[in-house]
Amino acid sequence: MAYKSKLTWADVTPKQSWLNRRQIIAGASGLGFGAIAGPIAAAVPIEREPTSYEDITSYNNFYEFGTGKEDPSRYADAMTTDPWSVQIDGLVDRPGSYDLADVLKGMDIEERIYRFRCVEAWSMVIPWNGFELRALLEKVGVQPSAKYVAFETLYRPEEMRGTRSRVLEWPYVEGLRLDEAMHPLTMVATGIYGESLLNQNGAPLRLVVPWKYGFKSIKSIVRITLTDSEPPTSWNKANPREYGFYSNVNPEVDHPRWSQASEREVGAGIFASRIDTLMFNGYAEEVASLYAGMDLSRFF
Repeated sequence: MAYKSKLTWADVTPKQSWLNRRQIIAGASGLGFGAIAGPIAAAVPIEREPTSYEDITSYNNFYEFGTGKEDPSRYADAMTTDPWSVQIDGLVDRPGSYDLADVLKGMDIEERIYRFRCVEAWSMVIPWNGFELRALLEKVGVQPSAKYVAFETLYRPEEMRGTRSRVLEWPYVEGLRLDEAMHPLTMVATGIYGESLLNQNGAPLRLVVPWKYGFKSIKSIVRITLTDSEPPTSWNKANPREYGFYSNVNPEVDHPRWSQASEREVGAGIFASRIDTLMFNGYAEEVASLYAGMDLSRFF
C-alpha cells in the first residue's frame, strides 16, 4: 500500500503567496532576487514556523563542496548533472548502468512533505518530489539473498572542491537494511517544491529516509548495490562511536557531544525556542515495527 503523508499541501504556504510577499519585500528594499518558492509548515504536535525554499537551498551539508553550510550553494554549480547514470549491481536480476531517463521511466512522481532532522540537532520541513525507492528496486529485481542496499555518491574531484580535504573518505557511501529500503516512506527525491533538485540538495537523485538523521539521505547517487552483508557507511567509518549504521532519530540517545532531545528549526529566527525531537522524527507509528526487539541504544 502506498504511503499517505499526514502532512499535506494544506499545510504549505502557497508558493505564489510567498513569491508575492518576497516581491513586496524586494520592492521596498530595492533589492532583486532570483526565482524562489514558498515555505511550508509541519502538521506536528508543536507550533512550527515554515521552512522557506531559500533556507532549504542555502543551508546544507554536502561536504564534497566544503564543510560550511553555505559552501554547497556557492560551489555545487560546478558539478555536472547532465548526462547522469546510476550503476545498479550486486544481487539484482537486471544489473547495469541506467541513465536518468531509464531510472525515471514508469515511476510515479509524488509530492511528499517530510520532516528532516539533522544529526547536528537542526531541522526543516521539506516538500519533496520523487518516487518510492522500492519501485526502482522492484524494477531491477531484488534477489532472495539480498539483505542490504548500499549507495554511493558521485566522486569527481575536479568538480567537488571539498574532496580535497580528508574530513571523510571519498566517495561518500551509505546503506540501509533491505526492509528499510523497501519501506513505503523511503523515497528517491528528484525535486523540492515542484522544482528540480538544485545541485546543493543532491541533484539529480538523492535518497530521503525521513525517520533517520539527514546524513543517511545520501545525495547525487551514482551507484546502488544489493548485498547480503552490512555495507560500510562514511560517517560510521570516520567515527563509529558517534555515528551508527542505523542512525534513527532518537531523542533518548544523545550524540556524545550534544543532546538529541531537542532541535533548532532552521529559519525560525534567533529568538525562537527549541522544539522537542520526536522518536523516529515523528514516524514511529509507521516504522517502529522494523526495530522490534532491538536495543536502540546499542544499535544506534
